[in-house]
Amino acid sequence: MSAFTGTGGLVRLALRRDRILLPVWTVIFLLTASSTASSTKSLYPTVKDRVELASSTNDNTSLVAIYGRVYDTTSLGGATLLKLMILGSIMAAILSIIIVVRHTRTEEESGRLELVGSTAIGRRAPLTAALVIMVATNLVIGLFAALGLVGAGLSAGGSFASGLAWASVGIAFGAIAAVVAQLTETGRAAIGYSSAVLGGFFLVRAIGDTSSEDGPRWLSWLSPFGWAQQFRPFAGDRWWVALIALAFAAVAAAGAYVLVARRDLGAGILPDRPGRATASASLSGPLGLAWRLNRGVVIGWTIAAFVGGLLFGGIASNVGDLAGSSQSRDFITKLGGASGLTDAFLGTELGFVGVFSSILGVSVAMRMRTEETTGRAEPVLATAVSRLRWASGFLTVALAGIVLILLAVGLGAGLTFGGAQHDVGGQVGRLLGAALVQIPAAWVIVSIVVLAFGFVPRFVVAGWAFLVAFLLLGELGPAFDLPQGVMDVSPFAHTPRLPGAEMTYTPIIWLLVVALGLGAVGLYGFRRRDITS
Repeated sequence: MSAFTGTGGLVRLALRRDRILLPVWTVIFLLTASSTASSTKSLYPTVKDRVELASSTNDNTSLVAIYGRVYDTTSLGGATLLKLMILGSIMAAILSIIIVVRHTRTEEESGRLELVGSTAIGRRAPLTAALVIMVATNLVIGLFAALGLVGAGLSAGGSFASGLAWASVGIAFGAIAAVVAQLTETGRAAIGYSSAVLGGFFLVRAIGDTSSEDGPRWLSWLSPFGWAQQFRPFAGDRWWVALIALAFAAVAAAGAYVLVARRDLGAGILPDRPGRATASASLSGPLGLAWRLNRGVVIGWTIAAFVGGLLFGGIASNVGDLAGSSQSRDFITKLGGASGLTDAFLGTELGFVGVFSSILGVSVAMRMRTEETTGRAEPVLATAVSRLRWASGFLTVALAGIVLILLAVGLGAGLTFGGAQHDVGGQVGRLLGAALVQIPAAWVIVSIVVLAFGFVPRFVVAGWAFLVAFLLLGELGPAFDLPQGVMDVSPFAHTPRLPGAEMTYTPIIWLLVVALGLGAVGLYGFRRRDITS
């Protein structure tokens, strides 16, 4: 029996398990690509409109840091990819991380891989199957995204270059996740560290893109996101850039195979530190337990949010450079602003961070299901700890983690933007308030997870589907001029777009009521149902 024996069977098993996840993501890419192209065609119908849009974007540091440069200022495809290239790359990267970790580290953590491995399964078969599924998925979504662009009227060459760019980014991050999965001992840690690498590569690309001609622009070539942009779809179609991404992925995958052979099943190259012989007082209750299980992730995300806030605040002072362009002013406003270009930029980015903070909340809330299925919850619930106390501990950490992230990003943005405006005290208070109004909408997403956990725990992963749907509505809905009723499906559509907009308390109160109601119903359902494994 070779080390790859059983790979085909594991591939079929993975496809069976992901029979809903993969088609849904494929459809999302198809619809996002086609609708973005169609909307851009109506928003910027003439070459003059597109030149003005692209030129003003390339001249603005803040927009280049977030969306990258437009290399062909005249093409409809270049205008279409202004925001779509980075968004599609991030989506492909996240999907690849989920696929690889789900079918490697998570399977080991749950004990299922040990049962499967007791049959005729080679040591490298699980990792190989995960990589095969990941690569095939990225090629499929890249193909369908390209077909969506072609169907909207864009040229075939640029469209397929765009699809290959997204697929290349996804494959690169899938290989990174394969390495990280060998280093950690839990699936959550693997996803968390892989996401941290994703954020680091995004920052490296942003620094490279915003550097002067004499500066370190070469940094963009060190990031998979930079490679995606260097495909230059509709502006030369550099197909050879795919070789860089594929070579990187091959080296990373080879490293993952080496690490697989050097560790025991269920263990990580970087094992967890052994705990003390006696527990501290903080572990005397379910809240302390929930915090201990999630503190590393919460602290890491809070630090990342603070650094991100410093970046947003630092580049916000440059947004005013767009004041002379009516098309660019309209573009920024469509991206979510309420009044004033600077406030529009800050409001848009803080709104994005609100959605971003929901990822932590959903992850912590879903940890309840992991504790249940792995059998760790049952011993705790066999003591004097009630179900409501146990679940409330995780729910408290999830909700508080969201608050910490938004506090950190508001503080960071206020410090740098206030320093540029010589009004640190005033801007810190203003941007802290603008960040904190995102809390109720993020809490609604967590409450959706709690509702699913209480009644249909097997569908608790639907929290990710809702999160992606709300992200797409918030990011693309205003630019597409979607009906307000459609955009109102997202809780973030009801959040006041501070700073700049008028503060209204009615939607905040209703969002809190919805979050409280859904969460209470979910906890009631958990109290009534059986514990499953």
